[in-house]
Amino acid sequence: MRPLSLKQALHESIGPLVNAQTTIRDACLWALWHELITFPKPGLVSLEDPGSHSDMSASHFSSSIVALRFYFYQIAEAGSRGLKFEVLRELGISGEQRMLAATSGRNTHRGAIFNLGLLAAAAGYQLKNNIQLKSLGEIVTELWGEELIKHQRSSDSNGFKIFKKHGTGGALSEAQSGFRTVYQIGLPAYQKLLFQTQDPELARIHTFFKLLSVTEDTNLLHRGGLDGLLFARNEALSFLSEGGVLNPGWHQHAVAIHHKFIARKLSPGGCADLLGACLLINYLDLTLDV
Repeated sequence: MRPLSLKQALHESIGPLVNAQTTIRDACLWALWHELITFPKPGLVSLEDPGSHSDMSASHFSSSIVALRFYFYQIAEAGSRGLKFEVLRELGISGEQRMLAATSGRNTHRGAIFNLGLLAAAAGYQLKNNIQLKSLGEIVTELWGEELIKHQRSSDSNGFKIFKKHGTGGALSEAQSGFRTVYQIGLPAYQKLLFQTQDPELARIHTFFKLLSVTEDTNLLHRGGLDGLLFARNEALSFLSEGGVLNPGWHQHAVAIHHKFIARKLSPGGCADLLGACLLINYLDLTLDV
């Protein structure tokens, strides 16, 4: 069965709108699942191993993805009505509680709850209002940009501590920019490699390394400081300079980098979240014909 098109979603009856929200929800779950199964992703959990995480496994991530299905549906519906950021934030807190309950307190998808949640809300608004000339990132900044700027981080969060120490904005700054890194770096890399190779996994891996080479990942800064961030970037640049996944020996090189990250306990979770955002946007662009 062909995925729901934009025209179908814009029927006047409530039924197609509900189907649109279901499609957005499923797209978020699809993006999270494909981010999880991508390997190698240096330092991160996959079906192969837990990476640098001694307290988490793929089963925790799978349980978290299932637990977030209602959250993504809710936030797509809230976004369709253009509700305030505070409403989206409360939904995010509720989604985080579901995540923690499903994972026995493990933070598997806090960043994705924020990033993909905003993009899902923007997709709901885009569909409801038949907006075809603006990206999801542009809709995020138009509807919630001012509120995002005013949004105060929790003073005990890792992101706040990193911001105070290094001046790096992390996920909040990425959202405020309309997901600039996703649209200018990640998405073009993904689409180019997918066209060249016709292999979605190769495209995901290459995109991850591309994001790793440029992103000021607050998770890396938290675990390894500035030295850890620079190490991660240099390893990614080394991989890309040799042709990335187009190099015949790419897999061995990527796995070696993965083990270097594990040895240093580095985990670029911010890059994983951005990869998920790339996958979501590309999926919705194709599925909803926007």
